Amino acid sequence: MSPQCTQGDATSAQTWERALAGRKADGLLSDPPYCLLTRRRKDGDLRDPKHKKIDRGPVRRFENVREFRDFTKKWLEVAVKHLTPEAPLVLWMNLLGREPMTAACRELGYGHVQGEFVWGKRTREGNSGEEILRVVETALVFTRSPAEPQSPDSPALPWAAVAGYDDDGEAAAWGNHPNHKPFGVLEPLVRTWSRPGQLVVDPFAGSGSIPAAALKLGREVACIELEPEWAERVTKRLEQKQDLQG
Repeated sequence: MSPQCTQGDATSAQTWERALAGRKADGLLSDPPYCLLTRRRKDGDLRDPKHKKIDRGPVRRFENVREFRDFTKKWLEVAVKHLTPEAPLVLWMNLLGREPMTAACRELGYGHVQGEFVWGKRTREGNSGEEILRVVETALVFTRSPAEPQSPDSPALPWAAVAGYDDDGEAAAWGNHPNHKPFGVLEPLVRTWSRPGQLVVDPFAGSGSIPAAALKLGREVACIELEPEWAERVTKRLEQKQDLQG
């Protein structure tokens, strides 16, 4: 049976039950809404972001950091009930959201930060022909237990990747979601924090970058997406990925 993206609210226990069908996931890898604050003028009206219209669609904004903290804690409280005790939380976040996300994870028993995975996003600087790297997104890895000591012969854990927005050429094909991530950025995280055959869940699937990468690497996947249009796209993407592998 092809994996499906469950359309629903990630803060709802019913949505998680539909997505996992009674199973518990071996790992949570997700790109949840960042701590992006609503831009307003002095009179309280919404203000357009620079060079573009007011964000609509898949980008969510919060009135303040407290609202973001409450939202994060709400969905995480539901999520951890559907994970195995050993399951890591691998969560992408921006700078402003790191502290409230870390605090929420600690409150729920995930008090150990194993490390911070950095995406050096490759971009071009004007017409100079040179490439620059912008570190705008990082993934924090949380666990319930401390890290096991590494032996001298253990391979080094990957904590960084360099890639452009669409190095795999899949962004446009699946809607150019603002949170698209290429396979080259996700592969190290999936390989390091899960094993083939394990169930990886993403409660904020977006265009399906994470579940598609996990499926390609031999993991079972479950995912949730609030927007019906995007949930449908993710399901089609996973069906196509499975057909290619089969």
